[in-house]
Amino acid sequence: MIYLDNAATTPVRREVLEAMWPYLTGDFGNPSSHHEVGEAAARGLAAARSSVAASLGCRASEIIFTAGGTEADNLAIKGIALASPRGRHVITTAIEHEAVLESCDYLRRFHGFEIDFLPLRADGLIDPDDVTRLLRPDTTLVTIMHGNNEVGTVQPIERIAELTAAAGVPFHTDAVQSAGWLDLGLRTLGVDALSISGHKLGAPKGIGALAIRGTVALEPLLHGGGQERGRRSGTENVAGAVGLSAALRLSTHSREEVAAVTRIRDLVIDGVLASVPDAFLTGSRASRLPSHASFCFPGTSGEAVLLELERRGIVCSSGSACAAGSDEPSHVLVALGIAPEVAKTAVRFTLDVTTTEADAREVVARVTEAVATLQSRR
Repeated sequence: MIYLDNAATTPVRREVLEAMWPYLTGDFGNPSSHHEVGEAAARGLAAARSSVAASLGCRASEIIFTAGGTEADNLAIKGIALASPRGRHVITTAIEHEAVLESCDYLRRFHGFEIDFLPLRADGLIDPDDVTRLLRPDTTLVTIMHGNNEVGTVQPIERIAELTAAAGVPFHTDAVQSAGWLDLGLRTLGVDALSISGHKLGAPKGIGALAIRGTVALEPLLHGGGQERGRRSGTENVAGAVGLSAALRLSTHSREEVAAVTRIRDLVIDGVLASVPDAFLTGSRASRLPSHASFCFPGTSGEAVLLELERRGIVCSSGSACAAGSDEPSHVLVALGIAPEVAKTAVRFTLDVTTTEADAREVVARVTEAVATLQSRR
């Protein structure tokens, strides 16, 4: 089997499990407890926080552990918007993850916020000048995804951050897909808040983090015992935090590794486009996640292509795992101007550093066979 659905989830790394194990066994205590077992857990949590902060270019006090990327996005968007005295206006894009879009819609429905959506090119890129055009005195937040989970497009986050900083508007980016592949960090990107998720990096499901500048006001979503400096109450998932810190450290790929994966990704893209009639790439070719290749195959069904590929030993997806089972076309592809019936033919391949050139050639051959089989049945 060739597994190419890493954007949905990744296997837990052995090194991550080994790092977590002490906090699932002997050091199992509640980190808020003032005894030896609790204090051992507290030390592990503090070390994990410092490690994640080092990876994300911020202070340990600026890391909030969450239950995953969805909670991190919700906390950033609702928490910043509701704590801001500026007004009730948010800027985002129509191709964000559902966690971002639904958080924005919550603010609109229950708190009277106005949501503006930035124009998009056909490849999913936005023009930073459009951000400037939409900024207003009452803008409370700009939230734009770093690397798109469905089409792989990478946005010019650093340039947008310069514009929002000049206007004094907080800027959040969902970096769940770009973590490990692209240079991240509050200071590196210039953002005010950044979300990541452990299970995209080789950590278990159920752990994530929000990095947020200490100067940004944040209204907590969860109220209780005041953990995470009062910003996210609830007994901390110590083992998960330790696993996330190890995974983030291990999955931050070198330039050479990124270049190698990009080259193999391009073998898949070039091979499929050359071999499959009418196939086209979705998202930006030039500004793209190194591990991401996504296509539409007009005249087929994306779900049918997936089944044909799985029979041939290739595991991939038709888009966001969060929307799996839905009969609706991808909101991302429709927002890029792709007709709904064509959007339903989408297939996504997401690689990792273990994907080889031989795997890429196998994928191209099997995709060619699968699409030809389906088109012959029309």
